[in-house]
Order: sequence, then structure tokens, then C-alpha cells
Amino acid sequence: MAILAIITVSNCTQIPENNDPILGIWSIANLETSVSEDVPERQEWIFNDAFLGRYHQYMGNQLNFVTDFKWNVNNGIYTIDYNVEELQDIQVIMNANGEPEQLELVSGETLAVRE
Repeated sequence: MAILAIITVSNCTQIPENNDPILGIWSIANLETSVSEDVPERQEWIFNDAFLGRYHQYMGNQLNFVTDFKWNVNNGIYTIDYNVEELQDIQVIMNANGEPEQLELVSGETLAVRE
């Protein structure tokens, strides 16, 4: 009986599959010009199917900042919640009309492209 109860409970607690189109790696690389040299900056968002993700920021080839984030979607608007003081939460929409696909801020500016 105990084995049957365990099997029944474990079958009822399966996490539903999330196949949202935002899943994957999105990035943007900028070239900031300073007085002495060009310093490339890269930002990367990795979205996973548990409504969590990781944000990376690189200065040159060096990892400068990393944090986890939570995300959700409501009527096609994705909210990224960083839970750190250094970054403000943002809202984006996915534009799949071009190649590569883009994440755009709700203001229309490109945030990142799909890798």
C-alpha cells in the first residue's frame, strides 16, 4: 500500500512542461568608446523553463557582474525581476519577425537578440 501511495503522489507532483519561445540565450554586445581604447561590453540573459534565469555582464573578456532573475509573461509582455539593487526590473516583448529574433523593451528599443 505504501509503495502505491508513493507512486500516486509522485505522479501527481510532476512539473508541467514550459516551452515558452523566450527560453534560451539572448545577448547584446556594445562597443563603448573611451578616451584610451574601445571597451567591448556584452550582456547575456539565459531563460530557463522554471521561470528563472541568469544575467551576465562582461567588460572585455572579463565577467563583471552576474545575478539570477525570475521571469513571467502576461499577454505577451515578459517581466524580468532581478531582485538586486544594481538592476531595475524590466518589461520586454519578443519580436520574432526578423532574423535573429529580438527582445525589445516595451518602449521599442532592442534589448537583446537570440543566440
